[in-house]
Amino acid sequence: MNYQLKLRTPESNANLVFHAILFDAFKVNVVERYTGKGSKLCEVILKVRTLDDQIINRKDGFVKIKLKGEDFDIYKNLIRTLTSYDYKNRLINRNKADEDFVHFVLRLVIINYNFS
Repeated sequence: MNYQLKLRTPESNANLVFHAILFDAFKVNVVERYTGKGSKLCEVILKVRTLDDQIINRKDGFVKIKLKGEDFDIYKNLIRTLTSYDYKNRLINRNKADEDFVHFVLRLVIINYNFS
């Protein structure tokens, strides 16, 4: 499945950061909320939309996925890699880092959403 990863879309600011992953049939919006002087990551929300921006409901009828616990910790590690000096200066394999992030998000989407 082809994808396009857009990190820190133009709507992002200091407290809210938006990422988007565009697949062939749908897109995933990732919203990160930061708090405090040190800009500590406090909340991550995922939403799935069609390519024409229609929101897709989860299996349980809700819209958003809020990351908690182990998933939140994994996400923090992945996003730390994507914002690292090594990633920005191509000292690590960027494709592998991108794939790890996309596969993690895609796993959460497959578990929580019903595509029919």
